[in-house]
Amino acid sequence: MTGSTHTPDALAARVEELAARVTALEAGLPPGGGEPPAPPSDPSAPSAPSTPDDLYWALNRLRSELDELGEDRGGVMIAGSVGGSDPTVGRTEWQYVTTTATLLETDWATLADAVSALGQPVRLRLIKALLEGRSTVAELVELDGLGTTGQIYHHLRQLVAAGWLQSAGRGRYQVPPTRLVPLLAVLAAARR
Repeated sequence: MTGSTHTPDALAARVEELAARVTALEAGLPPGGGEPPAPPSDPSAPSAPSTPDDLYWALNRLRSELDELGEDRGGVMIAGSVGGSDPTVGRTEWQYVTTTATLLETDWATLADAVSALGQPVRLRLIKALLEGRSTVAELVELDGLGTTGQIYHHLRQLVAAGWLQSAGRGRYQVPPTRLVPLLAVLAAARR
């Protein structure tokens, strides 16, 4: 299956819709109670959950697995299925589950470079441009406000060093498939 029907604009619209649904839930729908959200307006999008429990299917599955492990401090799951701007690539599907204890045992200082690489507006614009279909430095230089070719290469090197991008040869860059869902998850988490 290809991601040709999932343009960046459609993905952004779907993310906005999901954010609105989460906001509605946080505003007063108790877990397991109330009415499920209205079905999405996009006919190609998955239908709304049939029961309130279905609304939390991923969370319920995570709880079940953590219970089986005897993990009383909980855990975190990140999952996604994302179509890219290149229809020949298809979908990127990725998931990751870890326990809270494992995360708290990690030396977070070792994560600083990866996190800080995303803390620069020009770098975020570069990543977004790459996800929207640009792939070469020449195409990136054409965008206003990103700086000179040298400055763009500097930012790209920082993103490559942090693992958010990889060189695809001959002045081309891309988000590695194994980093696409985590990158979008970080950006989704940063939204308020």
